[in-house]
Amino acid sequence: MARYIGALCRICRREGEKLFLKGDRCYSEKCAVERRKYPPGQHGQGFRKLSDYGIQLREKQKVRKIYGLLERQFRKYFHNAERKKGITGEVLLQLIESRLDTMVFRMGFAPNRRRARQILRHGHILVNGRKVNLPSYETKAGDILEVKEASRNIPEIIDSLSKSEHRGIPGWVEVDTAHSRGKVLHIPSRDEIQLPVQEQLIVELYSK
Repeated sequence: MARYIGALCRICRREGEKLFLKGDRCYSEKCAVERRKYPPGQHGQGFRKLSDYGIQLREKQKVRKIYGLLERQFRKYFHNAERKKGITGEVLLQLIESRLDTMVFRMGFAPNRRRARQILRHGHILVNGRKVNLPSYETKAGDILEVKEASRNIPEIIDSLSKSEHRGIPGWVEVDTAHSRGKVLHIPSRDEIQLPVQEQLIVELYSK
């Protein structure tokens, strides 16, 4: 599968705001957005006015980059959201937020979503007592996620859990850091998903 292997800080600078793609670095003074508040590249400091289409496209790209999704994956989530009851933009964010890799990150088992996917792929996470290594697995209310007992001494997981309170644990999950275990309390509402995005712009983009 294709994947982005470039500098993650360039993505944040391109969008002009923190997307928290690098874990703890994003909370420090080393954050590239804090040090260079302009887009990357030779013409990054030049004035640019985006068209309506450009604004919609950037909003879609922003969500894609936050969650680390390819265009085909993102479009599939959008079409699934269209078929469900509710406001399409809100349902879209709920579907993506329910991904297993995002829940692993939200519970503090990994410092960012990219590392969460790697931890999953290596088989370190159990869902309701069974090993699941598919990042796109859809979690549901009541699911129990835990680090496999043999993996609980991995330094990165220990370090991430110790810093999880500093990053903030959302209200739709419950985490027992002492036992490397967490529970999905409910699927978050739009008000609980604190993302700097306007999902309605994405709906308008795909509705053209």
